[in-house]
Amino acid sequence: MPELPEVEALRDFLTEHLTDREIVRVLPVAISVLKTYDPPLTALEGHRVAAVHRYGKFLGVETAGGPYLVTHLARAGWLHWKDSLPSGMPRPGKGPLALRVALETGAGFDLTEAGTQKRLAVYVVPDPRQVPGVARLGPDPLADDFDEARFAALLDGERRQLKGALRDQSLIAGVGNAYSDEILHAAKMSPFKLAASLTDEETARLYAALRDTLTGAVERSRGIAAGRLKAEKKSGLRVHGRTGEPCPVCGDTVREVSFSDSSLQYCPTCQTGGKPLADRRMSRLLK
Repeated sequence: MPELPEVEALRDFLTEHLTDREIVRVLPVAISVLKTYDPPLTALEGHRVAAVHRYGKFLGVETAGGPYLVTHLARAGWLHWKDSLPSGMPRPGKGPLALRVALETGAGFDLTEAGTQKRLAVYVVPDPRQVPGVARLGPDPLADDFDEARFAALLDGERRQLKGALRDQSLIAGVGNAYSDEILHAAKMSPFKLAASLTDEETARLYAALRDTLTGAVERSRGIAAGRLKAEKKSGLRVHGRTGEPCPVCGDTVREVSFSDSSLQYCPTCQTGGKPLADRRMSRLLK
């Protein structure tokens, strides 16, 4: 799933390639991705792109005098830029293509979604805050005003485990499964430690890990073409998706805890005092 760093890189890329270009056609291929109907997709046509924004893991294209096109790429969605779009109308079918946006220049982009769980979402709205997922977002962790004191206030009294708290978009916007693993590894904390149990020193350490991990990932992704961002993300991860590999910090074997629809990875030596976590839902440290 694209998270804050990848969506920020897409925002940079699209800012360069879309700004001041006119949208001439928006072609829905998979109607199921369209979550709003008024205004219609055609309301985007004939308007120039004024700016491209990121809201957590949402991407928003603002048009001058027209509505916003807001999308959430979900777990298996992606954006593919094309300097020259194929001619002709795309046909609905079993392929991954969900939506095509064409510019006056002949360039444009496709939104695609792989797999059978279709969760890619597209909204056309006068204001991005009309998108429910955007309206409930917590603060952006890379915002200038997101300091350690604000972070500590968010965690104060938070009874959930750190893994779940970091992934809650209404608490902190933009962090998903992969980067929560990376942040907790950098902070040397168990994913199942209760957020409310953190000491002041631990809170400071987790805040630094959050900012450093996301900032580093954004910098690695900056300037990379949209089609190569997935590979860049994977290459920069230390523990997430690396079950069975040696931890790059201590050399211990990266372990995994599996759930019904996801998994997390961690290093026992770095994060749990050398003790493996039980691989079951509501896992606790093995005694």
